[in-house]
Amino acid sequence: MPLVLVLSSLLSSQSHAYEAPWTKQAPQIDGKADDTAWSKAAWHQLDHHIDGERPSVDDFSGRFKVLWDQDKLYLLAEITDDILIDRYADPLYRYWDDDCLELFIDEDISGGDHQFNFNAFAYHVALDNQVVDIAPPLSSEAGSVHTNFVLLNQHINSVWKRDEHVPHKVIWELAVHVYDDTFSMEPRVNKPSKPVKLFQGKKMGFMLAYCDNDGSESREHFMGSHAIKPVNGSKNLGYITADVFGELHLVK
Repeated sequence: MPLVLVLSSLLSSQSHAYEAPWTKQAPQIDGKADDTAWSKAAWHQLDHHIDGERPSVDDFSGRFKVLWDQDKLYLLAEITDDILIDRYADPLYRYWDDDCLELFIDEDISGGDHQFNFNAFAYHVALDNQVVDIAPPLSSEAGSVHTNFVLLNQHINSVWKRDEHVPHKVIWELAVHVYDDTFSMEPRVNKPSKPVKLFQGKKMGFMLAYCDNDGSESREHFMGSHAIKPVNGSKNLGYITADVFGELHLVK
């Protein structure tokens, strides 16, 4: 992960928009993608370069679909990757250098900084299906080496499997609880953080990306769902600011 960038000016918001159709029957999260609900949603490509070298098509390609119901977003990602790497067993250590999906959500589409707060989320979904983001320093963990890295496994149920006919193709299914910016890791008496209810016409900030490593110490490729305008030569801005997210429209 690069050093913290200081953004001297507001980034222009992204114009890219995605539509997520409503589903009456939630898809089963089993890494099979055989639910009829998925036929309602259009494919979107993961073909925009963000960081590292641009991979060849044989090395990496990806596409995804999104659905919703009142309780969750549902995401199907089809990833073709010739080598899967989970080098670091500790889920909170250099998770961005392992192969992982990265799902960006800004519940109220407010944009702005979220690197060390929950104004928006940059969920790193690892090959062991654990979910990591950066949080404000926790008062109970002062001085911990993992003070700002936290597991948010309660937010996302994730299952992936290799395609039985095309072994380099991975089918990844996610069920995502959407939380707003009041979410907190701190203990709160009689006021636990709860996911929001979703509804037709709701808009959220959204982006999907994939961290790809073929055996190096660090991530080699980082590909995303839409183009990002560089700031100081860097397009790796999603974990810092929600201003570079696209829009997800919930339709019925």
